[in-house]
Amino acid sequence: MPQTESPAKAAVKPAPLRFDRNELAGAFGDIGTDLPLIVGMILAANLDATSVLVLYGAMQILTGFFYRLPMPVQPLKAVAILVITQKASEHLKITGDVVYGGGLAIGAIMLLLTLTGLMKWIGRIVPKTVVRGIQLGLGLQLTTIALSNYVQKDGVTGYCLAGGAFVISLLLYGNRKYPAALFMILLGAIYALIFKLDLTAARNSIGFTLPHVHMPAWADIVTGFLILALPQVPLSIGNSILAARQTSLDLFPERAPSLQKISLTYSMMNLVNPFFGGVPTCHGSGGLAGYYAFGARTGGAVIIYGSIYLLLGFFFSHGFENVIQVFPLSILGVILLFEGVSMMLLVRDTTVSKQDFFIVLIVGVMAAGLPYGYLVALIVGTLIAHGVPRLRTVNW
Repeated sequence: MPQTESPAKAAVKPAPLRFDRNELAGAFGDIGTDLPLIVGMILAANLDATSVLVLYGAMQILTGFFYRLPMPVQPLKAVAILVITQKASEHLKITGDVVYGGGLAIGAIMLLLTLTGLMKWIGRIVPKTVVRGIQLGLGLQLTTIALSNYVQKDGVTGYCLAGGAFVISLLLYGNRKYPAALFMILLGAIYALIFKLDLTAARNSIGFTLPHVHMPAWADIVTGFLILALPQVPLSIGNSILAARQTSLDLFPERAPSLQKISLTYSMMNLVNPFFGGVPTCHGSGGLAGYYAFGARTGGAVIIYGSIYLLLGFFFSHGFENVIQVFPLSILGVILLFEGVSMMLLVRDTTVSKQDFFIVLIVGVMAAGLPYGYLVALIVGTLIAHGVPRLRTVNW
């Protein structure tokens, strides 16, 4: 009788990478979140587009090969919002140097939490219901942004494009033969090519360039720590680490990476990015849900997505921020909407218990609606959850 591999060994066996049409479609499952934030940071902080795009693409590709799952790489949301809105301080403009310093500070903090075991301790004391609430809060935020900021762009034309993309999504959602995301992206590309693309500007954006090496100064690291790292770290612990781990357990129970592994790669990305002009990045539960919703099942989708950024960075970064904005935001909004809905649907397993679902709702509302909501939700939700009897926790 031939020997069979034990379940423990089978669980850790590297999964094959696929590069089929479903992985290609899934590769666009997170673009509605990523692209506007990246373009916005490049413009607001006058960042070098080549460095940002190449490093962002490289981190995607490395993550795809390392995890062999559709584990996303995303710009840090709290950092991106502070940079784009420039609301961190009335007397301080967030420059590229501060962005790089903040990224390095965030990477160092997360590495410290990982190596000391504090991240694992946090994972043990935070109940699953609180993580589900954080996922609900993020889903609420994503759907709100999609409907209020993206779908309404371009007036009547935007609504028509969004309506077309929405119909495509409903008709083809979950279709492995004809993935919805490919047709949605194709619709947006055709519209941009016919009505909005300036061919002269597009030609001027072509040219080979390399990222710039950058050495963050201590003053920028300290400033970045104070105005970027402190607001970002609680969100990262809740969404990028705990919720990403839970979402991977939901979608890939036999291949889900450990909490420590996710935390370690998060920190390492941010210890490398600043030295080559890359923006701070993380993993994220919303991106993982988005990839999965549009068909991705392996790291092939992440590698495809990263290769697009790598190509743009090396060869099309001159004037990138102007050319890329011709793609209709209304279609990106529909993609973001489905990502948010996919996140919120993950909480349905808590509806069997009134106590659990009540905590999920409270945490979700706090996370989505309060200043520093993810920090408040993480702490208050955990305290409430441990005060409620018979609450089940998850073993990370």
